[in-house]
Amino acid sequence: MSTAVLTNRIEISFSADTVLKAAARFWFVVTVVGQLAFGFAVASFYGLTALRGDFHGWSKFITHGHVAGYTTGNFAVAMHVASAALLMWIGALQLAPAVRGRFPVFHRWNGRVYMLTAVSASVAGVYMTWFRGSVGDLTQHLGATVGAMLIWLCAGMALHYALARNFRTHRRWALRLFMATSASWFYRIVFFLTLLIFRRPVGFDPTTFTGPFPSFMSFGQFLLPLAVLEIYFRTQDRPGVTRRIAMAAGLFVLTLAMVAGLFAVTMAVWVPDVKAGFDPRRSISETLAATIATSGIDQATAQYHELKATQHTIYNFDEDQLNSLGYQLIHAKKFSDAVRILQLNADAYPKSSNAYDSLGEAYMDYGIKPLASANYERAVQLDPNNVNAAHMLQKLKAP
Repeated sequence: MSTAVLTNRIEISFSADTVLKAAARFWFVVTVVGQLAFGFAVASFYGLTALRGDFHGWSKFITHGHVAGYTTGNFAVAMHVASAALLMWIGALQLAPAVRGRFPVFHRWNGRVYMLTAVSASVAGVYMTWFRGSVGDLTQHLGATVGAMLIWLCAGMALHYALARNFRTHRRWALRLFMATSASWFYRIVFFLTLLIFRRPVGFDPTTFTGPFPSFMSFGQFLLPLAVLEIYFRTQDRPGVTRRIAMAAGLFVLTLAMVAGLFAVTMAVWVPDVKAGFDPRRSISETLAATIATSGIDQATAQYHELKATQHTIYNFDEDQLNSLGYQLIHAKKFSDAVRILQLNADAYPKSSNAYDSLGEAYMDYGIKPLASANYERAVQLDPNNVNAAHMLQKLKAP
């Protein structure tokens, strides 16, 4: 083989390695930015509302997010949320090569904290799934449990190889742990990416959150990222220009999809969460919930009208406040009270399709189908793209 040919092959191989490293760095930067954004949103919403004593909004995204008097369950939720925020922040530091190279002592201790936090968050998640109560069906619950067990396995293996000073294998298990721990983050990206593409729920019932899509993603949220990681490892281990270029191209495309999903979830959820966290107004939902518990629904509705007339700048009367309280009452099977609260919300926001959608669900669960149908019809009139209301209306009208 001539020197010129050999040199040309070396240059091509070097270029392929450079392209693959560039694609990996692109993925890493997008992942770090996305996880920092998620961590900030979680800390802002749950942390600042907790400091204000406003736990009512926790149930907006977590089934039975906060239940008065349920100390063990509330602690599990708080630990899970706090651990999730911490993992998003310290995970980026743990993966950064510059930190590992320049601050090895910090890297080791940060890794220990990361593994302990990951295990704690997963244990709390399993408790919330099986004992606290969660949306979804058995398949989704099994997927969450398998994901938690995978976190325990990866953490154990990463620790084992670190103690054995086999740092190459340790780093690979640490990356697997990162992927498994980031499963719910990946889930959010894929979920909102599908909504961005199709503009409507696809593959699941938005009322019960069951169907082929959530069942697939309950396992796919950790299996798919891990599969991509294993392909990346194999590409690193085996020579071949074509293989490296193909991996780089695939990783680049996947990262672009992540960017789109991150944009969608940021605008739909994380930005509103941050705004809600920094909102200094008192929660009208929290206030009315306390009144319902002590004095009943009649006193609560009277209090709502009084405070709205006299202290509307002090209390938060946004649409999601009563909507959240209404669903908490539905989950507690206090359907009569839920109807009263959600009717207040519909009266306050007569042009909101979601307000009538929620009121329709309350009437349906209460067993009053004619009023459920009427409110679902109103929801569809206000927003013809309200897929959930249209779907429920079909079910109610079915023979």
